[in-house]
Amino acid sequence: MAHNQLKSLYTDLKRSFDANSPKCTPALAQLKIGLIENGLLTPQGEHNVDDLVVARDILEIGAIWSIRARDVPSFDRYFSQLQTFYTDYSSVLPPSKNEYPIRGLNLIRLLTQNRIADFHTTLESLPIPADAIAENPYISHPVNLEQWLMEGSYSKVWNARERAPVEEYKFFVDSLMGTIRNEIASCEEAAYESLPLKDALTLLFFSNQSELLKFAQERGWRVDLSGQTITFTKKGEEQAEIPKQKLISSSLAYARELERIV
Repeated sequence: MAHNQLKSLYTDLKRSFDANSPKCTPALAQLKIGLIENGLLTPQGEHNVDDLVVARDILEIGAIWSIRARDVPSFDRYFSQLQTFYTDYSSVLPPSKNEYPIRGLNLIRLLTQNRIADFHTTLESLPIPADAIAENPYISHPVNLEQWLMEGSYSKVWNARERAPVEEYKFFVDSLMGTIRNEIASCEEAAYESLPLKDALTLLFFSNQSELLKFAQERGWRVDLSGQTITFTKKGEEQAEIPKQKLISSSLAYARELERIV
């Protein structure tokens, strides 16, 4: 693919991306082929700076579009390809306005996958001083989420959704809330026989009753709409059968053996 064609497709991609158009998906597929043909997907050695900027911008659009499309594996691939631009060519290329939003998305992704050790390793490797993290909204947001998760401050995690620095962060926060709801639900099942619907709605951070009813059905809970209560389904305690006759026979045999020894 010629450079002129690559830049023309890139212009079309930006237009589609700004319009949030599904045309981004086929455009990205074409452009990645073009980047491969021009040695820009995983560049090595010296390249024209303008070409590198275009390649980086295409991959950043791909990473963000992957989240809009709910395609986390695709985001992983784009983020991996961007590392060459963020590390090897960081001294050559001008700063990108999308770099830290994408780095922040990667940190939240690690949280949703419960990869806490990877989260801290990635955080420590960022090209940003530790005392400057609080001033960077794209990095401080996942850092705060991790702290609140460790504290069990789930209400803070829920409220942080509306304070996300970019819209794409909400996708991962929603994923976190799904995990949190299941943990809370397990605690409720162990602690209560039933709860009023309005209390369960609040405890599980649902915004409307229909969402709660769907969740209750998935968990196998009994819902009484007239009484406005939820009754939790508990597994019956397994009662192990004690082999009494066998134990008595074994004890008697052991006693007889002792008598013989004496």
